[in-house]
Amino acid sequence: MGERAEAFISRLSTRNWFWQKVCSLIWLPFAFRSGITMRRVDSNRFTALLPFSRANRNWYNAMAGAALLGNSEVAAGLFLFGKVGSDYFVVCKKMEYRFLRPCVGPALYDITAEQDIEELVKVGGEFNINLAINIHQQMGKKRGDKRVGRCQIVFHCTPKSMAKARALRKSQKVMALDNATTNSTDE
Repeated sequence: MGERAEAFISRLSTRNWFWQKVCSLIWLPFAFRSGITMRRVDSNRFTALLPFSRANRNWYNAMAGAALLGNSEVAAGLFLFGKVGSDYFVVCKKMEYRFLRPCVGPALYDITAEQDIEELVKVGGEFNINLAINIHQQMGKKRGDKRVGRCQIVFHCTPKSMAKARALRKSQKVMALDNATTNSTDE
């Protein structure tokens, strides 16, 4: 019953903005408090907007580096989770963030995949995926956008069925080892 509920909630959070917010309130309170919002531009591009709010500013009255960095992982993870669906575990393996200049306005994350995610999902099995994120400060339509950061991030994706099978094999091995130990101590 628990696995079906988890799968239902996972699917719901990728389809609907309201349920995405509810799930982030429960499981990603940092993202909920920051106010980040997501939008899919097309099948390969995804943007996220981080507002310039009190929760995201530092005492220099600029966007806090931790807010820019932390929300990079959140935005990229939500992009990837929306692509691979609820049948995969998505874990950040490596992230490199380069700060280019201070951000004194709302930050716009432009996320692109460096590989074809649909093809990797079709093949099945575990895979690593590289994502590139350009972070811009929104300045208005007439003034354009300034790039304030660049991020390279690598996620590891594992099918839930593969992880469950691995855990089952491990538990069976432990049980067999326990039975062998119990039998040898009884003699």
